[in-house]
Formats: sequence, C-alpha cells, structure tokens
Amino acid sequence: MCGIIGYVGPDRAVPILIHGLRRLEYRGYDSAGLAIWKGDHIVGVHACKSTESIDVLEDEASGHDGSIGLAHTRWTQHGAASKENAHPHFDTDRKIAVVHNGTIENYLELKAELKSQGVKFRSETDTEVIPHLLARLRYERPDMAFLDVLRLTLGRLRGTYGLVILHDQEPDRLYAARHSASMVIGVAKDATFVASEAIAFTRYTREVTELEDGEIAVITAGDFQIHNANMMPVARATSTFEWSDEEAQKGGHPHFMLKEMHEQPDTLRNVLRGRLDHENGTARLGGLLSVTERLKSIERIVIVGCGTAYHAGLYGKRVIESLARIPVEVDLSHEFIYRDALIDDKTALIAVSQSGTTLETEFAVIEAKRKGALTLGIVNKVGTPIPRETHAGVYCHAGPEIGVASTKAFVAQAAIFALIALYLGRMRHISLSEGRELVAALDKLPSLAEQALKQANILEEWAKANAKSVGTMILGRGSHVPIALEGALKLLEVGYVHAHGHAAAEMKHGPLAIVEPGYPCIMLCPLDELHEKNLGTLSELQARGAKIMAITDEAHHGEVPKASETIRMPTAHRLLQPIISVIPLQLYAYHVSVARGINPDKPRNLAKSVTVE
Repeated sequence: MCGIIGYVGPDRAVPILIHGLRRLEYRGYDSAGLAIWKGDHIVGVHACKSTESIDVLEDEASGHDGSIGLAHTRWTQHGAASKENAHPHFDTDRKIAVVHNGTIENYLELKAELKSQGVKFRSETDTEVIPHLLARLRYERPDMAFLDVLRLTLGRLRGTYGLVILHDQEPDRLYAARHSASMVIGVAKDATFVASEAIAFTRYTREVTELEDGEIAVITAGDFQIHNANMMPVARATSTFEWSDEEAQKGGHPHFMLKEMHEQPDTLRNVLRGRLDHENGTARLGGLLSVTERLKSIERIVIVGCGTAYHAGLYGKRVIESLARIPVEVDLSHEFIYRDALIDDKTALIAVSQSGTTLETEFAVIEAKRKGALTLGIVNKVGTPIPRETHAGVYCHAGPEIGVASTKAFVAQAAIFALIALYLGRMRHISLSEGRELVAALDKLPSLAEQALKQANILEEWAKANAKSVGTMILGRGSHVPIALEGALKLLEVGYVHAHGHAAAEMKHGPLAIVEPGYPCIMLCPLDELHEKNLGTLSELQARGAKIMAITDEAHHGEVPKASETIRMPTAHRLLQPIISVIPLQLYAYHVSVARGINPDKPRNLAKSVTVE
C-alpha cells in the first residue's frame, strides 16, 4: 500500500527521490521520508500528518547533497501517522536505513527478542525490527559480507516485504529484496533506480526488470546484480516499460479520476484492438492460446477479486453463464483463501486485479494452482506477480490508472469478460450468426462510451443538488446488479457518502426501511426484459417520497415514470449495456466528490495498490 523509490547515480538524489514519491502519491500515504548518503553518514528526513507531506519533505531535504538514497510514502498499519513511525527506519547507531512495503507477521516476537538484548525502539512499526536485526548480526559476524547478513536476516522474517536498504560500509550501493511485494529495477546509462512501481522513475528510464520472490538485488550506478535465495547469481535482461511518463499526467483535467473516465473510449479501443474476429464471430485472445484445449474441458469457473475487481467478476459471471453456459462462482479473494474451496482440475480460476499485485488475489491463484485448477489472470500491468503466477491471461491495456478509485480499469475488465465469454461460447454452442452479432456489438462500445460521457453536465447538476445528502441508494436488476454495487462503491470511496448498492428486488427485504422523503435513489432501468419490474420498484420509492434519478437507454422514449430525473445512455447489446451504464455512476460520484470539497484522486484511508492483507 506504500511507495518506494531508490536511486544510485551521478546526480543529486533528493530531487529524483521527491519526483518518484510524487509519482507514487496516488497509492495513498499519511507520512513520507527519505535517507541519503552524505559524505560520511546517512541523513534521514521525515514528514507526516499533512496533505502536503511531500512538499514539506522536499523543503526539509533540499539542503542535503548526496547521489545515493531511498525514499518512502507510508500508509499507517502498525502505529499512528507520526515522524517516529515514518520510513526510513534505522538501527540504533543510524548506520543502516530501511524502507519496507508489506507486513512482518512475527515482528512482536522479534521485537521482544531484540529488547531483551538491550535494543531500544523509536517506533511502533513492524519494519523497525529489520534494521536492528541487520545491525545485530553485523555486530556478531563482523567478517560476514553484507549480502549474507541480509540473507540470514530475511530468513528470520515471516510475512511479506519489498525492501530497499542503505548501509554505511558500502555507501555506493543499495540492496533490494522481495517476498510477495513488487520491486522493480530501472537502468539508465550511469544510474540505477529501484521502486515499488516503475512509474516512479519512467521520467529517467523505461528499461526495467522486476525482482521475483526470494531474490536480492545489489544496485550500483548503471548496473545491478540479482541473487536467488541460495545466493546464486541470476541473469536477467531488462525490457521496455510500456507506459511513458507523459501518459500518467492529468492532460489538462483537474483530476486524474476525471481524465481517466474520459479515457474510457480509448481504453475500450485498446482492449478490443486485434481481438475481434468478425468473420468467425469470435474473440482472438492470444494470451489464452496455450490453454485452449484445456479450456474446452473446463466444467466450472471461479472468479476472484477485491473491491472493483470483484464487481467486474460479478458482471463476468452473468455474461459467461449467458454465452458459454458454464457455471460460475464469484468470490472475494480474501474469503476464497480462507475457506476450503472445492477446486479441481476441471475448474478454471480467473483472478482479476488492476495492479497485478493485490496480495489476497495472488494468494488465491497460488491456492487454486495447488489444487490443480487452471489459473487465468485479467490484469493491467505486465510483469507483475499475478500474471507471473497464472497459467495464462488477458491484459487490459488500459494504460496507467492513477486515481485511487478505479474507473477505466473496471470498464476494461468488464469488456475482457465479454470477450472471454464470447470466446468460450463459440467453443461450445453459440452459432456463427450470434457470434457475429456480438462482435459487431463489441465493436460499437468505444463510440457508445463517447456518447455516454456527454451526459456529464446533467450529472454534475444532479450531484450539486444532492451533495449534502448523507446517503444514496443505487438499484439494478439482472446484469445491472454488479453495476449498482460498483456505483455505490465509487460514491462511498470519493464522496464519503453512505451509499448502498442493491438488487432492486431486495428493496422489500430490508433496504426500503431507510427510504424517506427526499432520499436520493438512482435506478438502473434500461429498456430490457426486466423494465416493467423496475417500474414497479420506482413506484415503491416514489410512494415514500424518494428523490429518484433513472438511468435508462435511448430505446426508452420520454421520461421514466416516477423519476425526478431521467438520464439516457446510448443503447448497447443487452449483455453489454452494463458497461455503458456504469459511466454515469462514475461521473456522478466524481461530481459529488468535487461538490463536497474532496480530492477524488486521494480519498482518505484508501490506497491504490493493496499489497498487504
């Protein structure tokens, strides 16, 4: 959930580290810090409890020279947001500096051991045990190489970590290590970078490689060496990172969230490009070619994800069962890994994650593989842990998503589920004519998304009118239930509104109790086979004085009865309409956030990439 950047090279480290932290701000943080080698000692600077923490850090560190250093943005887990708990953490003599992503599960045990040996701790964090363990072993084994000191120390840690370390005996290099927390190395002509995410250094280089679990890297100016858990050298070439520095800028929009919503037509074009086979009425999914034969014999699918990815999976269930006639279960990743899931070699598990680093989802993949399942991934980032763990998969190609609340990644995931459903359906029972109809409908999605975005002004006005409401209910039926859930999550995330997403038929089973005069309700009611039932729900809401916005499609002429406001989306294929219907909910959540004076890119208490349980 945190951001790490390290640098070794000829230039001043502080500006480079600060730039890297700014690029990682979207991941969420409540404190920040850095450490650099300054001639003959390590200098540490920390800032916290401020929305401008990185600005404060930059001011306080500006007078320090040094061409090697590391920096970190922290999101509180162990201990409150304070300078004492901010990273980097040091040993007692401040000769070793450590930044850490992840969780050390046995830190209390290690901390008690170190305290019994006279070590005094400055922080409440789990991370601080690491520099003290390193210092203790270095003191006990003065002739041992630091690489071996690090290896033995890592062997004592239980949990997850991405680490970068600077120490005084080798001030020309950094050490990095990884276990279930992403660490990426970037190489320029005379400089080397290490970060939790390549976006931290793409201004300077796009030549990258990623550490794998159990590996340690020694990073020097313009070079690096990787060692596996047995301390054997590992040869690994770099590859070119696909996102440019410019792609992650706001492009004239006031917020990344708004920019990314307006990128959704291009996102859909990128998702669909080269994947639509009009002649054969199917999808071309090169990432699944290696498992095509096994997919033909799959009898059951389990989809796992967290948050927005879970909602995309709920939509995936609807479209796969409709087109491929394969039973589908959808599970929250963290629930899946702690129940004895019934998985066998006739099961395919599809793991959904924007970042490709969601820890619980990665663990779900590992557990499913252990039980013999075929594992597939839907992710947005090449080279991340989940696509490395899965047997095969499909990349989103949505480009960087900086806003914490996912928008374009959700649309990309939903479109990929439609492609997978078509691919599996054509393997089994869908006719050529049905397949061609779906391909043509998928091909229209980008232009339909462009039309949907043109409703922004109406949604902004409705948001302003309802911004002070403490609660909102969003309702849908059929394949629109996942969209109602996702719309409520967006409103909760960025608007801090007590939003509820429900299946419309559930109203009489509890949710109707909170509806009172003036209570905002949003009803997803496209002109489909369930439209009349939706009108019945609207009557129930209107009878209790609810303030209703109906989101329908252009096939519906005139106002939706009982609704205070009607928003018409362009009409898509019935199975694809939810991909268009989510756009007005995203826009509404964004405008509520702005109307309430909230920064939608950085919702409180949330982080973009969840790399701890």
